[in-house]
Amino acid sequence: MEVLGIDIGGTGIKGAIVNVESGELITERYRIPTPTGAKPADVANEVAAMVKHFNWKGVVGCGFPTIISNGKAKSFGNIDPSWVGVQVDELFSERTGLEFYIANDADAAGLAEIKLGAGKDVSGVVILITIGSGLGSGVFVDGKLVPNVELGIVGYKEYERFEFYASDAARKREGISYKIWGKRFKKFLDFVVRTFSPDLIIIGGGASKKIDKFKEALEVGTPVIPAKYKNNAGIIGAAMIAVQ
Repeated sequence: MEVLGIDIGGTGIKGAIVNVESGELITERYRIPTPTGAKPADVANEVAAMVKHFNWKGVVGCGFPTIISNGKAKSFGNIDPSWVGVQVDELFSERTGLEFYIANDADAAGLAEIKLGAGKDVSGVVILITIGSGLGSGVFVDGKLVPNVELGIVGYKEYERFEFYASDAARKREGISYKIWGKRFKKFLDFVVRTFSPDLIIIGGGASKKIDKFKEALEVGTPVIPAKYKNNAGIIGAAMIAVQ
């Protein structure tokens, strides 16, 4: 079965048509910059542009960078605060005329990795960490999702959120090297390990393609491996949401 998967992030909206049984991208990935401010109407317009690009007429799965409950945004993450309380699935459906299924973006990426990727057939606690504009987290216990566990929003020292200290956006914003940033990210992973005692941690998001640059940070007493699908995991998992 083929489904259009859309992964909405703080800086980019990515999509592709996906074979949800194999995880294969049937089309080339297409990316649109997230509109400045990322307000609901503007993002909905870009989602409609994504649908039009693929000339898609079926159901759509979408990963969204906030806490999501029954299709509604319960937080605003790294996008505009006006998203809180928005019924995201209905907004996108009204704009496109298609049926949308919405989940937290890290949960979606984790689904792809648990069902088809690096976490397939791994028992116990598996956590996917996505490194990008923020620090997303998808938590799975024996293959079952514990939804909306947003570890990146936990405070750290003088920082309001851990992700303001140790995300890839923080590295770029402060102009620090991967070596220095890696020490920050290790502190975040140490927090994850202390809190959940996971059996496996999977690293996803855009920074997963550069994992060799901060591999020393991954020595936390728990196996840490890159996502099989790298930054495409969010697209693949989003498509899978529509058929769960």
